Amino acid sequence: MSEYAYFPGCSLRATGMAYEKSLLEVFRILGLKLNEIEDWNCCGATSYMSIDEDAAFVLSARNLALAAKQGASEVVAPCSACYLVLRKTEDYATRYPTIRKRVDEALQIAELPPIDWMKVRHPVEVLFNDVGVGMVKAKTVRKWQGGKLACYYGCQMLRPYYETDRPQDPIRMDELMHAAGATTIQWALKTKCCGGSLTGTIREVGVRLNEILIAEAVRKGAEAIVTCCPLCQFNLDAYQREMNGGRGYDIPILYFTQVLGWALGADRDKLGFQHSIAGGKVLKQWFPAREEVMANA
Repeated sequence: MSEYAYFPGCSLRATGMAYEKSLLEVFRILGLKLNEIEDWNCCGATSYMSIDEDAAFVLSARNLALAAKQGASEVVAPCSACYLVLRKTEDYATRYPTIRKRVDEALQIAELPPIDWMKVRHPVEVLFNDVGVGMVKAKTVRKWQGGKLACYYGCQMLRPYYETDRPQDPIRMDELMHAAGATTIQWALKTKCCGGSLTGTIREVGVRLNEILIAEAVRKGAEAIVTCCPLCQFNLDAYQREMNGGRGYDIPILYFTQVLGWALGADRDKLGFQHSIAGGKVLKQWFPAREEVMANA
């Protein structure tokens, strides 16, 4: 069984709880073990880096050091913002001596080990490389009965680091959806920014950026959007009633792990569909509460 340190981050314990529920189910079914980092702290997200970079690196590095203290060499960070911050900390502490000195001094005061050889990974990349599309497909036990999906990757898991997928035309989440039996659309906006925190600062701009994404996905024939970022999911899910000239949308915004979990036979109630805001009727049709699994679907 492959084991990884697990950094849930703040979102997966709040607005993104459906992501954590479905992620844990998918990893359990596929025989991957996640060991939650004990006493983890907020990574600071991307905003902290623009306020106090030194403190931000130290705050983030503490999580990596705690993982090292538990004997881990790899950390799985599902939130794309958490992934980016932790990955940047790992990178900058390796490449820049002044940052490394500041981080090492802080960790030493806290009686924590250095973060040498720590690797930060996103679940999309872990499932694609460590499990493989073929194995995911072989373990599916339900046939997909839903409509076409638009895979939305967002910004932070792709840029500036390219380990998770190609930065301009990512395909791995699409391939995982295909392994689950779903059909995905081809569209040009799968890496266009949703606006991030703009929905909480300049609301009309943030909502408009999300409306552009939903409108294009619908125009291309998608009946739901699948993502791997809790902020993207929240933005696309929570503001649909304000879009489309006031007529709104009612499109399910799912985590890729929810679709995978369903195909792999997980119980519907353990995948977090009840936390969705939009697309309730579609979700009940696609993911009925009492559905028998079928061997070798």
